[in-house]
Amino acid sequence: MNWRVVPAAELPARPEHLERWRRLHRESAGSPLLAPEFVLPLLAVFGTGREVLAWHERDGETDVMAILAPSRPGAWNTFQPAQAPVGLWLQRDAGARGASLPGLLRALPGAALMLGVTQCDPMLMDRPAQADAGLRTMDYIETARVTLPASFDDYWNTRGKNLRSNLRKQRKRLQDDGVPTRLEASRAVHEMAAAVEDYGRLESAGWKAKDGTAVSVGNEQGRFYRAMLEAFAGIDAACVYRYFVGERLAAMDLCVEGGGCIVVLKTAYDEGIGNGLSPALLMREKATRDIIEARRFERIEFYGRVMEWHLRWTGEVRTMYHLNAYRWPWLGRLHARAAGR
Repeated sequence: MNWRVVPAAELPARPEHLERWRRLHRESAGSPLLAPEFVLPLLAVFGTGREVLAWHERDGETDVMAILAPSRPGAWNTFQPAQAPVGLWLQRDAGARGASLPGLLRALPGAALMLGVTQCDPMLMDRPAQADAGLRTMDYIETARVTLPASFDDYWNTRGKNLRSNLRKQRKRLQDDGVPTRLEASRAVHEMAAAVEDYGRLESAGWKAKDGTAVSVGNEQGRFYRAMLEAFAGIDAACVYRYFVGERLAAMDLCVEGGGCIVVLKTAYDEGIGNGLSPALLMREKATRDIIEARRFERIEFYGRVMEWHLRWTGEVRTMYHLNAYRWPWLGRLHARAAGR
């Protein structure tokens, strides 16, 4: 079992490295969050030049690839900008990979003593048993998904009475007032720049503008989402939903697709719409109906920390986790003691 490590800048620059990633992604669960169309823009916009690309070979075949970054002297983590819902760790199957991590530590530049594989999804990598102090796992967040049934009615009838009644009343109020609504879905490459611009205007008018986290066409987030969505649209795997109340843009979703799922990456809504309307929930109802009726996906993934509104749409919740590996078991024991665990 061998690890190879090269500068991460070689991933887009060396065709053999990019093809190695593409091939492993095809052979894996195929999460869109680990597709080259997601990884390359993430690295281009948020990378510092210190990242490395590592891959593991077993019997001459690549079975793991990862992008890692130094976090402090002696410590490395998976490359983890805030825009990435999962750590950039790609593997052929969902088996636990803890046993191979000490070898990766030895292959990393300098005196690598600790490696953190962050924001692991147990659907993509089984959570390993903590057999010794050389390997430790920690809960990260709970996240939600919707496994899609055969029909929207089958799904909607399992939702809470309050949600169904509330949205029915909102739709009726709009109808009685003569206010039309519509959901538009954009999928073409040439539509993504305007989509990110519209999304940025929605976010910039709300609370995210006050704490400086809103997407805009001129900031790093805006550049990332445009490049990433254009890349996915180029393989017919991007979808931006716009929900209109009358002619007013009321809510938006930015989504990517692959591996049997559609991932809702970002949601924004017009916080100035009153009259008891919940534009994001109205959009979610219509979009979910369309997704189920299209019969293209097995599930909707939300990622992010599970919120109260997620639980209105699903009872399926799983725990994501962090995985720490140590070069020597005594380091793991020392770290656990320092952390009070």
